[in-house]
Amino acid sequence: MYSVLRRALFRLDPEDAHDIATAQMMRLQDIAMVRRLIARAFRSREHPVELWGLRFPNPVGIAAGFDKNARMVPMLSALGFGFIEVGTVTLRPQAGNPRPRMFRLAESQALINRLGFNNEGAEAVAARLRALWSSMSPEGWRPLLVNIGKNRDVMIEDAAKSYEESYRLLGPLADGVVLNVSSPNTPGLRDLQSPEQLRPILELVREVRRKSEFLRGGEHPILVKIAPDLDAAQLAEIAGLCRELADGIIATNTTLSRDGLPSPVAEAGGLSGRPLFERSTDVLRTLRGLLGPDYPLIGVGGIFSAQDAIAKISAGANLVQAYTGFVYEGPGFASRINAGLKNLESRIQNSE
Repeated sequence: MYSVLRRALFRLDPEDAHDIATAQMMRLQDIAMVRRLIARAFRSREHPVELWGLRFPNPVGIAAGFDKNARMVPMLSALGFGFIEVGTVTLRPQAGNPRPRMFRLAESQALINRLGFNNEGAEAVAARLRALWSSMSPEGWRPLLVNIGKNRDVMIEDAAKSYEESYRLLGPLADGVVLNVSSPNTPGLRDLQSPEQLRPILELVREVRRKSEFLRGGEHPILVKIAPDLDAAQLAEIAGLCRELADGIIATNTTLSRDGLPSPVAEAGGLSGRPLFERSTDVLRTLRGLLGPDYPLIGVGGIFSAQDAIAKISAGANLVQAYTGFVYEGPGFASRINAGLKNLESRIQNSE
């Protein structure tokens, strides 16, 4: 059924198709009976992971970018994702870059986007999350991460303060926060991955957490999302700093590289989907080698199947995320991957 719907949606501009699909998701999630039926149809088999004092019912999450303004958390939970990352959210509302700003490369199962952190701002998202906490039943809840970034007009030297203020607003309303310092679509943002820029951001956010009384249990992790385009020396630097000051790393964001595409593409922006899989997995493997067996890592980039998720986990991921794969594969995406993971686990156990 989704293949028919996808053919219709793929005739539209990618951002228009996303807006239509998500509008329908929001309408359906508002009908409790429909949401329960969807949850029953797409129920994922339990494959729990314990991390940061949180229980993830399965290791497959939805990456930031799909639900920028925390409008679809109940529906994404019903579709079987084990955790949800909303955002990227900036301190002030932001329109993002001019359209068109999203491009579909169907033959490569990829997307290019240069959205530019279009979102409603931290106060609007905080209000929505407060309402969500009061309305969601405990059995329907999944660990929720909020991804935060800086507004386009915030100078690099003022970035740490901007992240701190966003964390004050959104930290109390999430199970953890992700610092996005790796989007290629905000000028200068990737410079924040350097230790001299990232250290003050982490120190300020950690200090807010230290003084806070909002922790609901667990460790309330502060994570850093990095780019796939870092070289070995940069990866070593960021790994060392994150070991000291962050609670985990998400590897990776979209790439500026066009490697893996069958023909040149002129559009600027970050590439996601299948062409990103190998590079993002290599970064994950390198980080695991640098950080040892116990440091939490989330693998994202090019996951379309249970085999892809297994490859990420084998490379060192504790949890995995997807976005482009969900767009291409449809609403059964999370439940299919989790079934595949569970089946593999059963086969391994039976062979021992």
